[in-house]
Amino acid sequence: MPGQQIAQANPPPDPSLLPEDILEYNVKLDTKHFLSEQELKAVDLFTRAADYVAAAMIFFNDQADVLLEKEITYDMIKSRLLGHWGTCPGLILIYAHLNRMVRKTGQDALYVVGPGHGAPAVLSCLWLEDSLSTFLPEYTRDYNGLKKLISRFSVPGGFPSHINAQTPGAIHEGGELGYALSVSFGAVMDNPHLVVACVVGDGEAESGPTAAAWHGFKYIDPAESGAVLPILHINGFKISERTIFGVMDDKEITALFTGYGYQVRIVRDLENIHNDLAASMEWALWEIHKIQKAARSGSPIVKPRWPMLVLRTPKGWTGPKKLHGEFIEGSFRSHQVPLPEAKTDAEELGLLQKWLQSYHPKELFNKDGSPVDAILDIIPDDGKKLGLRKEAYDSYKPLNTPDWRKYTVNVGEQESCMKAIGRFLKEVVADNPKTFRIFSPDELVSNKLDAILEDTGRNFQWDAASRAQGGRVIEILSEHTCQGMLQGYTLTGRTGLFPSYEAFLGIIHTMMVQYSKFTKMAGETSWRQPCGSLNYLETSTWTRQEHNGFSHQNPSFIGAVLNLKAKFARVYLPPDANCFLSTISHCLRAKNYINLMVGSKQPSPVWLTMEEADKVRPIPIGFQRNSNAFVVSSPQHCIAGASVWKFASTDDGVNPDVVLVGIGVEMTFEVIAAAALLRKHVPALRVRVVNVTDLMILSPLGTHPHSLSREAFETLFTSDRHVHFNYHGYPIELRGLLGGRPGCERISIEGYAEEGTTTSPFDMMLCNHTSRFDVCIAAISEGARFNPRVAVDAHQLVSFIKHYAQKERDYIFAHGKDHDKIFDTPKFD
Repeated sequence: MPGQQIAQANPPPDPSLLPEDILEYNVKLDTKHFLSEQELKAVDLFTRAADYVAAAMIFFNDQADVLLEKEITYDMIKSRLLGHWGTCPGLILIYAHLNRMVRKTGQDALYVVGPGHGAPAVLSCLWLEDSLSTFLPEYTRDYNGLKKLISRFSVPGGFPSHINAQTPGAIHEGGELGYALSVSFGAVMDNPHLVVACVVGDGEAESGPTAAAWHGFKYIDPAESGAVLPILHINGFKISERTIFGVMDDKEITALFTGYGYQVRIVRDLENIHNDLAASMEWALWEIHKIQKAARSGSPIVKPRWPMLVLRTPKGWTGPKKLHGEFIEGSFRSHQVPLPEAKTDAEELGLLQKWLQSYHPKELFNKDGSPVDAILDIIPDDGKKLGLRKEAYDSYKPLNTPDWRKYTVNVGEQESCMKAIGRFLKEVVADNPKTFRIFSPDELVSNKLDAILEDTGRNFQWDAASRAQGGRVIEILSEHTCQGMLQGYTLTGRTGLFPSYEAFLGIIHTMMVQYSKFTKMAGETSWRQPCGSLNYLETSTWTRQEHNGFSHQNPSFIGAVLNLKAKFARVYLPPDANCFLSTISHCLRAKNYINLMVGSKQPSPVWLTMEEADKVRPIPIGFQRNSNAFVVSSPQHCIAGASVWKFASTDDGVNPDVVLVGIGVEMTFEVIAAAALLRKHVPALRVRVVNVTDLMILSPLGTHPHSLSREAFETLFTSDRHVHFNYHGYPIELRGLLGGRPGCERISIEGYAEEGTTTSPFDMMLCNHTSRFDVCIAAISEGARFNPRVAVDAHQLVSFIKHYAQKERDYIFAHGKDHDKIFDTPKFD
């Protein structure tokens, strides 16, 4: 193949060479006559046709003659001009050459676009290759289909101005910049046949997430996975300023990426761009296949130098040159709409006419609006088209999940939730060697999930101890890269898990939200099939971060998930190891959700049996009438999402004076410890203890699929008694969930109150008013309103509890630690 000839004639440069020597090597590649006349004509026509359609999409309404047989008039221009032209020519150029290469070589490929606002570029190419009509039959490859595509862009009810889930072939939106490269690396993991061509705009390349993601290839084992071909598109400008990469010369660019470990090929010959890019792409593909062949034959190349391309083209190339004496092409003024007043300004309307005519549409389209046959010469067969790749819309492979009940712990024992699920996940890894990965920001062992590493390892190809071992753990100290890889892996049909310190999941808050928007739009298409859920495991929580201090105390990611569309958001706070096993087993099997599981890595009591901690799935809760109150009759706590814990309640929780609710491992422990203290010191107080595992059941009926009905809510929390919540997260989050419930004035909530330092675990409870003593005080104060036998001694009892709390704090400050038995399982003798 020609790519092989280029590679053999130009062996990879020694990375120890000076940058100018490596640059000279790149310049010497002979690409002037690489394409045949037929291929050259086809890519030129495809590029011109797509440029024309993309430009027309920004300007023309349904009154326009989309083949330009009539003069353009004001009434043919959309009332609102929206869209981004500047990046489109480069995206189209790459798309055309990917099509040619795929058709010629049969390579399986996906196209991931970082500059997602270049939607006109991708949509125009999808229409030309006739992928749109496969999913959206009204967009036929003829005049009517072309007119609909052009007139419906960026108008209500039509295509949005960004690539999104309604765009065939897309697995990345690109609305928020920085994640295209990490998503691409996730997509090729365990997809050995696949090459993802990923375009990174030079504006996007300035982002922190992209800076880390360049190292993603160091986690790609070429024996088991596909490859990413990064294409850094340098057009020099952002929305109104030069880009960092745009002011770097070729030597600087080459030095940077050679240092990262890439073979760099710079494509910049504008007069010979098609030959230059075609030769460079085939060279890159040959280098990829060479690396893969070596690895798959048992003789892997140590630290292989993967290829990357740098494409230098002017911003808004082929668009208007000047307007009102200012440069448009090659400047930031072409970033969005180059002729913003075309609907009212005669000069701009004339420039639009001249611009669109420059593509010579009569050479591109037949009378019926279909593209000329020569354009079709580089379009792959249906099975290979970039817009029809099943990896992008229908490739989900369900996990084989082991029986979580094998890993449960006896009631009364103390066990770390993370230790228990680590043993479970070890078997998940073993049973799903090609469809499950863990993406962890360097915290797996710290979070006590190290059982996973007993039979697998980390997949770090630049580390001699890890390379070529088939490890299922990707551990890189970049939350953004972990999130991007997780997204790419999930959207191409597999399942992943993201364990993290609680305080630092917030780093990827907006990435998670962007993904949820993609998922929402995917659900509104008729053709995208379900994929696995995004699964977050939040541990090393603020309640047990005494050695790290205030900076590591932040449960705000819970609120981020709560704010998502209810259809997709799930937040679980299992109270013990058995409930956590049930929960994670469910989450790994669930589809299309954002699952957040919050738990402790420290040992804590196991409260519920295997049967009581049954599998998590939203089904109606059974109820029975008992005296004057309803109680949950189902012992299957996780099915219900919440239940009365009778062992800690007075008289099985019937007719309480106060309801105490624990949400979270440590919060529930403190509630139970408070119940034990109250039984000892305030036996007259009738207490009901409730635990909530599924946070979403608290939201008002109709606002979430898991919401309890009013009757069910009152069954748990009564209709008139005070309810005190001890909550793991920020109290305002819980107030938001409960806000639509009647009788909110009878609810009090304590949770994380932004109080903390390097202190003891129990002092953290005291600081944030979530300790057993705080719960006791709330119970006595509010329960006294319904129980005169408690009311008569309430002041004395509260004072005693406060004194008890102060003694604990004094001990902590005197000895630098908690009492040894402070976290022993409470006794109800």
